[in-house]
Order: sequence, then C-alpha cells, then structure tokens
Amino acid sequence: MQFPIESLNLRMLNVGLAHHDGDWNWQGVSSPFTRIYYVTQGEAWLHLEERRVRLRPNHLYMIPAHTPHSYECKGVFVHYYLHVYEGLKNETNVIEMYEFPTEVEAEDGDMELMASMCRRHPEAKLPESDPKSYDNTTQFTDYMRRYHEMPLWQKMELRGMTLTLFSRFMHHAKPRLWTRNERMTRVLDHVNKHLYEDINAEALADVACVTKPYLARLFKREFGFSPLQYINLKKMERAQLLLLTEDLSVKEVAYKLGFSDISYFIRLFKRMTGATPQAYRRHI
Repeated sequence: MQFPIESLNLRMLNVGLAHHDGDWNWQGVSSPFTRIYYVTQGEAWLHLEERRVRLRPNHLYMIPAHTPHSYECKGVFVHYYLHVYEGLKNETNVIEMYEFPTEVEAEDGDMELMASMCRRHPEAKLPESDPKSYDNTTQFTDYMRRYHEMPLWQKMELRGMTLTLFSRFMHHAKPRLWTRNERMTRVLDHVNKHLYEDINAEALADVACVTKPYLARLFKREFGFSPLQYINLKKMERAQLLLLTEDLSVKEVAYKLGFSDISYFIRLFKRMTGATPQAYRRHI
C-alpha cells in the first residue's frame, strides 16, 4: 500500500519538555490527536489495553489518536512531547491505514530536533501536564489561530520537522489489514471518504455489489458489528476532532457530518464518548 506524501497533512498542536518526579500518573487518557514522546532521563510505564510499555531514554514512543491509555511514574522522568493531528481536507487517515510500533530507537539528531521545535515554538508548550487541563476547546482554538498566522516558511519548517520525527515510526509501519474481503475493503474505504455525507446501508450495499441484508450479515461476520455502528464510530471520532479544532457550533458539526437531527447527534455522541458535545469541549 502506497500513501502519497502530499496527502499526509500532519499538524503540530503542542511541543515541549516535561520534567516529572513521580507525578506523571494520569489515568484513562484518550484524545483525538496522536502523541509522540522522546525520553531523555528516567523511566515510566505506558499502560495500553492489552499490554504495558516501559518508557526509557533515547527512544521515541507513539500513541495514536483515540487510543485509551494510562501513565505510571514513580521517580524522575524527563521527556519531550509532540502532539500532532491530521488535517481534515483529505479523508484518508494514515494513522488508521498503518500499524505503527509503539517504540522505536531514536536516531542521532532526534533530541536536538525536538529541542529546536521547543525553542522555535515556546508558545506551544502545555500549560501543565494534566491532560484534562489542556484537552479543551479554548486551548485548541488558540493552537489553530497561531498556526494559521504563521508565515509560509515557518509552516514549511514545522511540517518538515514533524514529518522527520513521524518518519521514524513510518519506517517500521506495516499496512493495516482490516479484512481480506475485497468487497468489505471497498465498503470501509467508501465510509472513510464520505464521512461528511449521509451514508446509508443502501449505498454501501451498492458499493459491495450485494443486497443490504447480505451486506449486514457479511459485515457483522467480518468485523463483529454492523455497518451503521462503524459509520457512527467514524463520524463520532471525526466529531471529537472537529469540536476541538474548529470554531463550529455543535449544530454546525452535526450538519457537517451529515446529521439533520441534532438531538440524535447529541445522544449518539454521548452514548459513544460518555459526554455531550458541549461537555466534551469543556472537559475530555
């Protein structure tokens, strides 16, 4: 699988250097952006759903967007952090297309690259380390404003440094095989490319060249849930990112994602995230 580099629209949200002494122990973290860490001193543990990873010096770590995780730190721990997300102009999400390693060995110059990004963008440092303090609309809106006000050369420089660090993981990434069924591959691709539209089961059945009942059975057997559940999952993931990075009302976000019934959108969002869109904006 080849992903055109011109379609990879990674944007930086935050970059900084964090010093901890047994106080990096946040639980139940999950955000609509990807986190990259470079550890310089000490150690900590990253807890994922099925395993835990020891964070150690001179290594890079990636936590993809929408990945539930927790941290454990019992002593001195120093690390650079970089938060990035994919721009919304292209519906193909490289983070979802590939399986990325959680840990890679850092290359010469990676620490200086992180340090350089911190020096060039001190305003992008997090106000504090608690994710609940910065995963909110006010912070994200400010990040977006700063980015759009950057001169072109600075955007190019920032994109180059971000892509360089991201490439360390891309070097070891493998195409994600969601299914070996070609018809189901077409269905998934159609959903991801038409998230801003009202996608119905009839359209997906046409894409797969099967009847609607057969599509439902085939999809359920292949993935364990219905086509509608998958559509709603992807729309709610995109809604989270829109709520945090775009200056849009809840109604505008719902309409943008193809929902004509605002009440249904709010109920669905709360059922899948545990919070209403308004509450999500205030506090993840």
